[in-house]
Amino acid sequence: MSHRIVFLDRDTIAPDVTVRRPSFDHEWTEYGKTSADQVLERVMDATIIINNKVNLREDLLKQLPDLKMIAVAATGTDCIDVAWCRENGITVSNIRGYAVNTVPEHTFALMLALSRSIIGYKDDVAAGEWQKSGQFCFFNHRIFDLANKRLCIMGEGALGQSVAHIARAFGMEVIFAAHKGVDGLGPLYTPWDECIETSDIFTLHCPLLPSTRNMLGAAEFKKMKKEAIVLNTARGGLIVEEDLVAAIEQGEIAGAGIDVTMPEPPADDHPFFRLMGRSNFIFTPHVAWASHEAIQTLADQMIDNVENFVAGKPSNIVGEF
Repeated sequence: MSHRIVFLDRDTIAPDVTVRRPSFDHEWTEYGKTSADQVLERVMDATIIINNKVNLREDLLKQLPDLKMIAVAATGTDCIDVAWCRENGITVSNIRGYAVNTVPEHTFALMLALSRSIIGYKDDVAAGEWQKSGQFCFFNHRIFDLANKRLCIMGEGALGQSVAHIARAFGMEVIFAAHKGVDGLGPLYTPWDECIETSDIFTLHCPLLPSTRNMLGAAEFKKMKKEAIVLNTARGGLIVEEDLVAAIEQGEIAGAGIDVTMPEPPADDHPFFRLMGRSNFIFTPHVAWASHEAIQTLADQMIDNVENFVAGKPSNIVGEF
């Protein structure tokens, strides 16, 4: 059979990345962006949907009798009603292992920029503070080494392990956080409360699930060291964003590096924009995953998943590892 493939949000893949066409007989249609009110019309006759962030829920999916597969152009599948797909014979595949360099490197870019106060000193130099100092250097912002600092990683998968590998090269003490409210996970994990209270840097590398949503909020920030830094390159919903802003404004923690929000893009009145003038807050637009090498790997694997499904050998099925 000839498959009708619809890519709903091609603009989520950088324009300089090649998305090859599958090798089997097919009709290919792609859209740069797709709004909620456009989805049904665009995928009505699709047998395969390629999708990154467009919501595909039961109320829409049940109107697509020809649909056989959803190829997610990402690792996270929170925009897909995976349970309904599984119950109704629709294969959902995702992308794995493509970001083991790009996300950890972005994490450390944020970590280093904050620990060395790079933004603050850059802005000061531009404002003429060096000349005003009258000497070879000046000390407007705190700088600290990463060596011997305790780094707590929430998420022990490929990304968390890659972050840990880099951290050990910096001479950091690495611990993995036990899941909030869960005991007895084994020797790899440090109890949640201990992680919150003793870590110098807390970085998130876990999926957004009901059990992880809002895992960091006012109660956690109040228990953290005042010198602590929080990093999030995973999902915005992991942090109560208003509480993080309050914690930074009130000096409960030293700063944060954030690459994700809830929702995306953030609204003009999102609380993070209150912090944009601060040197201890760095806000990037969900690009930790987006090195050229990583996105090309993602695009290639995405089409591999589609081809493998049509060949009767589906790969990267969500829920199977």
